[in-house]
Amino acid sequence: MSEANSSVKPARHWSKSIVEIAAAFLIVMAAKGAIAEPFYVPSGSMEPTLLIGDALVASKYPYGYSAASIPLNVSLPATGRLFGALPDRGDVVVFRWPGDKSQVWVKRVVGLPGDHVQMRHGRLWINGQAVGLRDDGIGRAEDEEGSGFPAARYVETLPGGHDHTIFKLRTHGALDDTPDVVVPEGHLFVMGDNRDNSADSRVPVAAGGVGLLPVDNLVGRVDAIVGSWDVAAKHRPIWDWLSGLRLARSFTAVH
Repeated sequence: MSEANSSVKPARHWSKSIVEIAAAFLIVMAAKGAIAEPFYVPSGSMEPTLLIGDALVASKYPYGYSAASIPLNVSLPATGRLFGALPDRGDVVVFRWPGDKSQVWVKRVVGLPGDHVQMRHGRLWINGQAVGLRDDGIGRAEDEEGSGFPAARYVETLPGGHDHTIFKLRTHGALDDTPDVVVPEGHLFVMGDNRDNSADSRVPVAAGGVGLLPVDNLVGRVDAIVGSWDVAAKHRPIWDWLSGLRLARSFTAVH
Protein backbone atom coordinates (compact mmCIF):
# COMPACT_ATOMS: atom_id res chain seq x y z
CA MET A 1 0.00 0.00 0.00
CA SER A 2 2.81 2.43 0.87
CA GLU A 3 4.57 1.80 -2.48
CA ALA A 4 1.37 2.51 -4.41
CA ASN A 5 0.87 5.77 -2.52
CA SER A 6 4.43 6.86 -3.17
CA SER A 7 3.98 6.45 -6.94
CA VAL A 8 0.76 8.47 -6.92
CA LYS A 9 2.22 11.45 -5.04
CA PRO A 10 4.81 12.43 -7.72
CA ALA A 11 2.11 12.25 -10.40
CA ARG A 12 -0.14 14.52 -8.35
CA HIS A 13 2.80 16.85 -7.74
CA TRP A 14 3.52 17.21 -11.47
CA SER A 15 -0.17 17.68 -12.26
CA LYS A 16 -0.40 20.44 -9.68
CA SER A 17 2.74 22.11 -11.05
CA ILE A 18 1.41 22.05 -14.61
CA VAL A 19 -1.89 23.58 -13.47
CA GLU A 20 -0.04 26.32 -11.54
CA ILE A 21 2.19 27.12 -14.52
CA ALA A 22 -0.80 27.26 -16.85
CA ALA A 23 -2.68 29.50 -14.42
CA ALA A 24 0.30 31.85 -14.09
CA PHE A 25 0.61 32.03 -17.88
CA LEU A 26 -3.08 32.86 -18.26
CA ILE A 27 -2.86 35.54 -15.59
CA VAL A 28 0.13 37.16 -17.32
CA MET A 29 -1.59 37.04 -20.73
CA ALA A 30 -4.79 38.46 -19.26
CA ALA A 31 -2.84 41.32 -17.65
CA LYS A 32 -1.04 42.04 -20.93
CA GLY A 33 -4.33 41.96 -22.77
CA ALA A 34 -6.32 44.09 -20.34
CA ILE A 35 -3.94 46.31 -18.39
CA ALA A 36 -0.55 46.97 -19.98
CA GLU A 37 2.02 45.46 -22.32
CA PRO A 38 5.74 46.12 -22.87
CA PHE A 39 7.16 47.09 -26.25
CA TYR A 40 10.60 47.84 -27.69
CA VAL A 41 11.49 50.78 -29.95
CA PRO A 42 13.53 49.56 -32.96
CA SER A 43 13.63 52.77 -35.06
CA GLY A 44 14.22 56.49 -34.73
CA SER A 45 10.86 57.68 -36.11
CA MET A 46 9.75 59.04 -32.72
CA GLU A 47 13.00 60.79 -31.76
CA PRO A 48 13.59 62.76 -29.62
CA THR A 49 10.61 61.59 -27.53
CA LEU A 50 11.47 57.91 -27.92
CA LEU A 51 14.96 56.61 -28.68
CA ILE A 52 16.06 53.42 -30.37
CA GLY A 53 16.48 50.91 -27.56
CA ASP A 54 13.73 52.28 -25.31
CA ALA A 55 11.48 49.73 -23.59
CA LEU A 56 7.94 51.06 -23.23
CA VAL A 57 4.81 50.22 -21.30
CA ALA A 58 1.52 50.82 -23.13
CA SER A 59 -1.68 51.01 -21.09
CA LYS A 60 -4.52 49.08 -22.73
CA TYR A 61 -7.59 50.45 -20.93
CA PRO A 62 -7.64 54.16 -22.03
CA TYR A 63 -9.04 53.38 -25.50
CA GLY A 64 -10.97 50.20 -24.78
CA TYR A 65 -10.39 46.75 -26.26
CA SER A 66 -10.51 45.04 -29.63
CA ALA A 67 -8.76 42.17 -31.40
CA ALA A 68 -5.74 44.49 -31.59
CA SER A 69 -5.45 44.29 -27.78
CA ILE A 70 -4.62 40.59 -27.80
CA PRO A 71 -0.90 40.21 -26.98
CA LEU A 72 -0.07 37.81 -29.81
CA ASN A 73 2.20 38.43 -32.78
CA VAL A 74 -0.43 37.35 -35.30
CA SER A 75 -2.62 39.07 -37.86
CA LEU A 76 -6.21 39.16 -36.62
CA PRO A 77 -9.44 40.26 -38.33
CA ALA A 78 -10.84 43.69 -37.51
CA THR A 79 -13.39 43.98 -34.71
CA GLY A 80 -15.25 46.77 -32.97
CA ARG A 81 -14.04 48.17 -29.64
CA LEU A 82 -15.41 47.40 -26.20
CA PHE A 83 -15.42 50.43 -23.85
CA GLY A 84 -13.95 52.38 -26.77
CA ALA A 85 -12.66 55.94 -26.38
CA LEU A 86 -10.72 58.24 -28.67
CA PRO A 87 -7.18 59.35 -27.84
CA ASP A 88 -6.42 62.98 -27.08
CA ARG A 89 -4.37 65.00 -29.53
CA GLY A 90 -0.78 64.52 -28.51
CA ASP A 91 -1.13 60.99 -27.13
CA VAL A 92 1.67 58.61 -28.10
CA VAL A 93 -0.04 55.40 -29.17
CA VAL A 94 0.91 51.83 -30.00
CA PHE A 95 -1.11 50.27 -32.81
CA ARG A 96 -1.19 47.41 -35.28
CA TRP A 97 0.05 48.53 -38.68
CA PRO A 98 -2.80 48.40 -41.22
CA GLY A 99 -0.50 46.79 -43.78
CA ASP A 100 0.28 43.80 -41.53
CA LYS A 101 -1.51 43.54 -38.20
CA SER A 102 1.18 41.29 -36.77
CA GLN A 103 3.44 44.39 -36.70
CA VAL A 104 3.13 46.90 -33.86
CA TRP A 105 4.11 50.54 -34.47
CA VAL A 106 4.23 53.67 -32.33
CA LYS A 107 3.36 57.26 -33.37
CA ARG A 108 1.77 60.42 -31.99
CA VAL A 109 -1.89 61.31 -32.59
CA VAL A 110 -2.20 64.76 -34.17
CA GLY A 111 -5.58 64.53 -35.92
CA LEU A 112 -8.96 63.29 -34.69
CA PRO A 113 -12.09 62.42 -36.70
CA GLY A 114 -13.35 65.49 -38.56
CA ASP A 115 -10.02 67.36 -38.38
CA HIS A 116 -8.41 68.89 -41.46
CA VAL A 117 -4.68 68.01 -41.37
CA GLN A 118 -2.01 69.33 -43.72
CA MET A 119 1.72 69.98 -43.89
CA ARG A 120 2.81 73.30 -45.40
CA HIS A 121 6.52 74.01 -45.83
CA GLY A 122 7.35 71.61 -43.01
CA ARG A 123 4.82 73.00 -40.55
CA LEU A 124 1.73 71.16 -39.33
CA TRP A 125 -1.66 72.80 -39.91
CA ILE A 126 -4.84 71.59 -38.20
CA ASN A 127 -8.27 72.91 -39.12
CA GLY A 128 -6.82 75.77 -41.13
CA GLN A 129 -4.48 76.99 -38.37
CA ALA A 130 -0.72 76.51 -38.10
CA VAL A 131 0.14 74.74 -34.86
CA GLY A 132 2.45 76.52 -32.44
CA LEU A 133 6.14 76.00 -33.20
CA ARG A 134 9.23 77.44 -31.52
CA ASP A 135 12.94 76.86 -32.01
CA ASP A 136 14.59 74.70 -29.34
CA GLY A 137 18.16 74.51 -30.56
CA ILE A 138 19.97 71.47 -31.93
CA GLY A 139 19.48 67.87 -30.80
CA ARG A 140 21.15 64.57 -31.60
CA ALA A 141 19.39 62.02 -33.78
CA GLU A 142 20.55 58.40 -34.06
CA ASP A 143 20.31 55.65 -36.64
CA GLU A 144 19.85 51.90 -36.05
CA GLU A 145 23.62 51.45 -35.68
CA GLY A 146 23.86 54.04 -32.92
CA SER A 147 25.59 56.69 -35.06
CA GLY A 148 24.58 60.22 -34.13
CA PHE A 149 24.08 63.34 -36.20
CA PRO A 150 22.70 66.84 -35.50
CA ALA A 151 18.98 67.60 -35.90
CA ALA A 152 17.10 70.87 -35.61
CA ARG A 153 14.82 70.67 -32.57
CA TYR A 154 11.48 72.44 -32.16
CA VAL A 155 8.69 72.47 -29.60
CA GLU A 156 5.29 71.95 -31.22
CA THR A 157 2.02 72.94 -29.50
CA LEU A 158 -1.12 71.16 -30.69
CA PRO A 159 -4.65 72.56 -30.36
CA GLY A 160 -5.60 72.09 -26.72
CA GLY A 161 -2.14 73.07 -25.49
CA HIS A 162 -0.19 69.80 -25.68
CA ASP A 163 3.56 70.51 -26.07
CA HIS A 164 6.10 68.02 -27.40
CA THR A 165 9.50 68.17 -29.06
CA ILE A 166 10.12 67.26 -32.69
CA PHE A 167 13.18 66.87 -34.93
CA LYS A 168 13.66 68.27 -38.44
CA LEU A 169 16.58 66.69 -40.27
CA ARG A 170 16.18 68.60 -43.55
CA THR A 171 15.07 72.09 -44.52
CA HIS A 172 12.99 70.70 -47.38
CA GLY A 173 11.83 67.22 -46.47
CA ALA A 174 9.96 64.92 -48.85
CA LEU A 175 6.83 65.09 -46.66
CA ASP A 176 6.93 68.81 -45.86
CA ASP A 177 4.00 69.60 -48.16
CA THR A 178 0.89 67.41 -48.25
CA PRO A 179 -2.73 67.80 -49.38
CA ASP A 180 -5.41 68.89 -46.92
CA VAL A 181 -6.84 65.64 -45.52
CA VAL A 182 -10.11 65.34 -43.62
CA VAL A 183 -9.84 62.56 -41.03
CA PRO A 184 -12.87 60.29 -41.46
CA GLU A 185 -14.98 58.87 -38.64
CA GLY A 186 -13.30 55.97 -36.88
CA HIS A 187 -9.80 57.01 -37.95
CA LEU A 188 -6.82 59.01 -36.67
CA PHE A 189 -3.98 60.99 -38.22
CA VAL A 190 -0.69 59.95 -36.61
CA MET A 191 2.84 61.27 -37.11
CA GLY A 192 6.35 60.54 -35.90
CA ASP A 193 8.14 63.23 -33.92
CA ASN A 194 11.18 62.75 -36.17
CA ARG A 195 9.38 64.42 -39.06
CA ASP A 196 11.84 63.59 -41.84
CA ASN A 197 12.28 59.97 -40.74
CA SER A 198 8.75 58.68 -40.25
CA ALA A 199 6.42 56.73 -42.56
CA ASP A 200 3.19 57.83 -40.91
CA SER A 201 -0.28 59.07 -41.93
CA ARG A 202 1.35 61.29 -44.57
CA VAL A 203 2.30 58.10 -46.42
CA PRO A 204 -0.30 55.59 -47.72
CA VAL A 205 -0.15 51.97 -46.56
CA ALA A 206 0.67 50.81 -50.10
CA ALA A 207 3.85 52.93 -49.96
CA GLY A 208 4.87 51.57 -46.54
CA GLY A 209 3.22 54.19 -44.37
CA VAL A 210 0.30 54.17 -41.95
CA GLY A 211 -2.28 56.09 -43.95
CA LEU A 212 -5.31 57.10 -41.94
CA LEU A 213 -5.20 54.82 -38.90
CA PRO A 214 -8.38 52.90 -37.99
CA VAL A 215 -9.22 53.40 -34.32
CA ASP A 216 -9.82 49.65 -34.05
CA ASN A 217 -6.08 49.08 -34.65
CA LEU A 218 -5.13 50.83 -31.40
CA VAL A 219 -3.31 48.69 -28.85
CA GLY A 220 -2.78 51.26 -26.11
CA ARG A 221 -1.33 54.55 -24.89
CA VAL A 222 2.38 54.86 -24.17
CA ASP A 223 2.71 56.19 -20.64
CA ALA A 224 6.26 55.38 -19.58
CA ILE A 225 9.74 54.27 -20.55
CA VAL A 226 10.78 51.50 -18.19
CA GLY A 227 14.31 50.99 -19.47
CA SER A 228 16.66 51.95 -22.29
CA TRP A 229 19.84 50.64 -23.90
CA ASP A 230 22.09 52.56 -26.28
CA VAL A 231 22.37 50.43 -29.43
CA ALA A 232 25.83 51.87 -30.06
CA ALA A 233 27.01 49.64 -27.20
CA LYS A 234 26.67 46.59 -29.46
CA HIS A 235 29.87 47.70 -31.19
CA ARG A 236 31.80 47.46 -27.91
CA PRO A 237 33.17 44.25 -26.35
CA ILE A 238 30.39 42.14 -24.82
CA TRP A 239 31.70 42.73 -21.29
CA ASP A 240 31.13 46.46 -21.82
CA TRP A 241 27.51 46.20 -23.00
CA LEU A 242 26.12 47.16 -19.59
CA SER A 243 27.66 50.59 -20.09
CA GLY A 244 24.98 51.13 -22.74
CA LEU A 245 22.18 51.21 -20.17
CA ARG A 246 20.60 54.67 -20.13
CA LEU A 247 19.49 54.70 -16.50
CA ALA A 248 18.32 58.31 -16.64
CA ARG A 249 15.55 57.25 -19.06
CA SER A 250 14.31 54.39 -16.90
CA PHE A 251 10.87 54.86 -15.35
CA THR A 252 10.26 58.23 -16.99
CA ALA A 253 6.90 59.48 -18.29
CA VAL A 254 6.20 59.92 -22.00
CA HIS A 255 4.60 63.21 -23.05
